[in-house]
Amino acid sequence: MDWQSSEDTAPAAPVTEADARMLLGRPPATGAWRDGDPVGERRFAAFGAFRTEGGAELPSIRIAYESWGELNAARDNAVLVLHALTGDSHVRGEAGPGHSTDGWWPDIVGPGAPIDTDRWFVIAPNMLGGCQGSTGPASIAPDGYEWAARFPYLTIRDQVQAQVRLADALGIDTWAAVVGGSMGGMHALEWAAGHPHRVERAAIIAAPPLASADQIALNSVQLEAIAMDPRFARGEYYDAGDGDGPHRGLALARRMALLNYRSPTELNQRFQRSWQSGVSPLGRGGRFAVESYLDFHGNRFTRRFDANSYITLVNAMNSHDVGRDRGGVEEALRAVTARTLVLGIDSDRLFPVEGQQRIARSIPDTLDGDHATVIASDFGHDGFLIETPVVGEHLRRLLED
Repeated sequence: MDWQSSEDTAPAAPVTEADARMLLGRPPATGAWRDGDPVGERRFAAFGAFRTEGGAELPSIRIAYESWGELNAARDNAVLVLHALTGDSHVRGEAGPGHSTDGWWPDIVGPGAPIDTDRWFVIAPNMLGGCQGSTGPASIAPDGYEWAARFPYLTIRDQVQAQVRLADALGIDTWAAVVGGSMGGMHALEWAAGHPHRVERAAIIAAPPLASADQIALNSVQLEAIAMDPRFARGEYYDAGDGDGPHRGLALARRMALLNYRSPTELNQRFQRSWQSGVSPLGRGGRFAVESYLDFHGNRFTRRFDANSYITLVNAMNSHDVGRDRGGVEEALRAVTARTLVLGIDSDRLFPVEGQQRIARSIPDTLDGDHATVIASDFGHDGFLIETPVVGEHLRRLLED
């Protein structure tokens, strides 16, 4: 659950007047990519009926994805890169028609990069339930209206099953590596535990073995913030005009989430008790700089995301438990056969290092034995998107092993 654009993953900084001007104008009812919008670098794979773990059925699904590099003749050089909660398939490349932000991991994926596209064929899908080209609540249902609140409950395993279909369609029997951070790390872990014969290497980055009560509680208040917005209209807001959608509730949910993505150290060092302007926040109507920072990024988020999709994906995160119906976490992880990098961030207060240590203790073949690889960072959970030199170093270790 993290930032997913290069602008957002930059170290926190006070909001400038130029920043504020970026958000002039009313936000759309949804920031979802819709059919008819510019395709950009996306490709699409369409599939037939899809039944969820809960027994609901989607008559068809579509997965949007992007790719870099070339699949070799042996078809054994494919790497799957999985995004986090608010990300998409645009791992590298500039913003432009079809892509509202620059790629979110350009220093990690590309020619000569740690995931070297001169060697590896990289696939990055938008997860099922997302809002950037894959089937989700903003997609049109068979009756001609958006799925909206009718979209079925999804689990992490459902989303991985959709990725399995994509792999089959691309003719990839075994991934040379499956790499994911945060929610994408949940997917990577599920791939390694649920489909061990199809994963040679895995990178589980800043992700837990299961969603804890604390994490579910943090998620619950975000979802309530969206539901309480009168303009959410129980999920039926797609016909609303600009400024009349649930942007206030979605922005508030985003601001709540940001407090867990960054560390107290970074926020305190960068903002201290500074004011946003010359107007005092001490009863004079002014604002502290950190308040404006949260507001700016919350409001910007509403222009690239969809409220119903946010709910769907957060609920999927809550479902995460690699040990469910597998004899518990440790038993499930013992079934992993992939050579695995388990990486945590020492200042991560969303998914603390204890979770990565638990994963590392039970997977038989990890890069650093029964201990997770832990990087030092002041940036908290988002460190895996910001500290790219050190993250890249460890990914090179995995891929060159």
